[in-house]
Amino acid sequence: MENSGKTEVVLLACGSFNPITNMHLGLFELAKANMNGTGKYKVIKGIISPVSDAYKKKGLISAHHRVIMAELATKNSKWVEVDTWESLQKEWTETAKVLRHHQEKLEASICDLQQNSPVLEKPGWKRKWAEQKQHFSEKKSLEQTKMKGVPKVKLLCKADFLESFGVPDLWKSEDITKILGDYGLICITRAGNDNNIHLVNEWITNDISSTKIRRALRRGQSIHCLHNLYSSESEERNVGVVLAPLQRNTTEVKA
Repeated sequence: MENSGKTEVVLLACGSFNPITNMHLGLFELAKANMNGTGKYKVIKGIISPVSDAYKKKGLISAHHRVIMAELATKNSKWVEVDTWESLQKEWTETAKVLRHHQEKLEASICDLQQNSPVLEKPGWKRKWAEQKQHFSEKKSLEQTKMKGVPKVKLLCKADFLESFGVPDLWKSEDITKILGDYGLICITRAGNDNNIHLVNEWITNDISSTKIRRALRRGQSIHCLHNLYSSESEERNVGVVLAPLQRNTTEVKA
């Protein structure tokens, strides 16, 4: 909704979270501070959406464990939460579809609030006329809520995600257009800015990444609180399997 002329924003981070780290949580705080600081936006919520097992990434452990770790990491947060919808899908879900799911969910919730608000009874022909129009009104309800300022879902990512748009067959061009045009991107990086791509400078370098954590475990180094979920065996999971988006997009091109 609009708040004193500001557009309310929901930050959505998609990814493996294999495992989630303080770096991931830091992205949300950086993005929120930057967006709020523009005076144009008000960040009201953050969503972590772990990818499903169908993504087929090498070393990807069960979504069940990744979701639980993310929930534990965010349990004390007042505004960042974990959503399981994507992780529960039997097939890999394109990022554009995940964005659409959350935007439509927001629009539906606002619509429900408006429809459930108390309305005075209208006797006689006015009431009958209103009932006849109800069916048509419901069809237009989502478009109407957009006009009234539903919060906007924007994708939160790091620079490597943005760079992946250039990897052949990893992304559909129409999905990139939807992500950038219909939703927008907030990218944590060390470079300039663009229209619907909000680039946030990361002044304090956080060198902790999921990849480095798993590398340390392979070397036998001590990593606390991971409950033996990662091992040399888990690192070999999906080895030799083509990543789900590459499988799907390559097949569609050939077809």
